[in-house]
Amino acid sequence: MDNKGSSNFISKYARILVVIAVMLGATSGTLGKAITASPIAIGFWRLTFSLPFFAIPVFLHDLDELKSILFSGRNSSSTISQGVQQSRDSNILLKDNQETNAPGKKDLLLTIAAGFFLFAHFTCWFNAVKMTSIASASIFASLHPLVVVLISVAIYKKKINKNQIIGILVALLGAYLTAGMDFDNLPEGHLIGDINGILAALFMGIYFSIGEKVMNKISGRVYVFILFFACWFSFAMAMIVTGTPFTGYPAKDYLLLVLMALLCQIGSHAVLNLCIGHLDSVYVSAWETADSVFSITFALLLLSQMPTLWELIGCTLVVAGLLYYNYNYRDKRK
Repeated sequence: MDNKGSSNFISKYARILVVIAVMLGATSGTLGKAITASPIAIGFWRLTFSLPFFAIPVFLHDLDELKSILFSGRNSSSTISQGVQQSRDSNILLKDNQETNAPGKKDLLLTIAAGFFLFAHFTCWFNAVKMTSIASASIFASLHPLVVVLISVAIYKKKINKNQIIGILVALLGAYLTAGMDFDNLPEGHLIGDINGILAALFMGIYFSIGEKVMNKISGRVYVFILFFACWFSFAMAMIVTGTPFTGYPAKDYLLLVLMALLCQIGSHAVLNLCIGHLDSVYVSAWETADSVFSITFALLLLSQMPTLWELIGCTLVVAGLLYYNYNYRDKRK
């Protein structure tokens, strides 16, 4: 499937794909808790196993676009000279918006920055699931819609429907209840895990918001490749700086890491980023709140972690809030 064909497919089924991607991504907490490797090693190998899946199509089909982005400084002058020549031949002045729609060095730097924030999100998230319960980590990580809404209103000057905000707040209340009143009983290390969950939400909100901005100029496939490569490079540097071993982990860890790469990186994060190009970051981020519902379900099925009454009530509110949000959603990007 070429870039245009895949883009049309994602545009047509974006809302369904978001829900599926969130469900697949919800396995991250359960898998991360079962892996004995450190959070940095988990992130590095997760990206290492999945990166070829994104690199091969780009090098086969989108190499020209990738080169134009990586060498945007040089191409800008050639683009301008070609535009001047065309205007001379046709005696028609080129419109400025044609040039501004082309990706530049700023877009490349923003994509790299998004990759770093994704690295920070992954690191904090895996620290959270190892230090606290999956339910607690999920609730705090689910706070990122508030970050996205704040950035969308304060920086992007978006107007968000009041009913959409109500739906998000109801879903967040439900996500809070899924923590099972975690604040009442915090064993050693639990609080640090909760703080890592909050930081994971902050970094995820920032990286989603950057994606919406940049994908107006960069095609989804190329953006995802650069984003994940920057994230992988950040993990590689972190491995070297912290002295974390690259190898020597149990065979079970590598099998779980391959599974995590397939489900969470390819099936979840890649799809969510591609959908941001057709919906908006607030919509995708809001539906990510359902991660807590799926996480609790997987924890029950795979780890026998029984949900509490508060968690069940919270799951109900999350679903109700998201359904209400979806009903009132109007995509202004189309």
